[in-house]
Amino acid sequence: MSFLGGLGMVTVLIRTFIIYFVVVAAVRLMGKRQVGQLQPTELVVTMILSEIASSSVDDTSKSLVNSITGVAMLVLLEMFFAFVSLKSGKFRRAVEGNAIYVIKEGKLDINALKKIRFSIDDLMESLRQKDVFDVSDVEYAVVETNGSLSIMLKADKIPLTLNTFGRKAEEKGVPVVVVADGRYIYSNFDVCKTSKSQINKILGQEKTDVADVMLMTLDKSGNKFIIPRKQ
Repeated sequence: MSFLGGLGMVTVLIRTFIIYFVVVAAVRLMGKRQVGQLQPTELVVTMILSEIASSSVDDTSKSLVNSITGVAMLVLLEMFFAFVSLKSGKFRRAVEGNAIYVIKEGKLDINALKKIRFSIDDLMESLRQKDVFDVSDVEYAVVETNGSLSIMLKADKIPLTLNTFGRKAEEKGVPVVVVADGRYIYSNFDVCKTSKSQINKILGQEKTDVADVMLMTLDKSGNKFIIPRKQ
């Protein structure tokens, strides 16, 4: 191996070492998520990071400083989007979308499936991954914003536990978020059959106001769970 060839190899190794730690630091700063849990913006950033990292290692003529600057800019952009998403529900829904109920009270919502371009085969495959082989066993199914499926079985199909043994099966409905960070989540009102006035009535009974609530969940049976901002 010639001297220049050896020097080139050393350069590649050094660049690889630097880019590796830069990308690891970037991923850590953006937060921990599994690949299947990435939001659209996070997936885009991950793909661009991968491209920057690979091109920086493959092409030693490219400025390493420029590559690191690009990575830093992506991280700052993603952190900015995350911050704005926390402050603005409308912005978050515009960027990430909403969770969509494709099965509600045991009934399949074909229009919801079409809206998210989710086929029956996709639904059945996702159910099987949850160890559910009969769609009639499902009371609620929700396609989350990251594309994963969350399900709630019908009361008489839920496996027995020490807490439920000997009790009569009862359909309570799925608890949904109706207040988050002091704001009403109007899109979930229909799921638990509630309204703004009913929520205010419940909060009044708890001697609190919506602005003082960090999280409130409610199901169609009226079961509530409230976490105040100050505990």
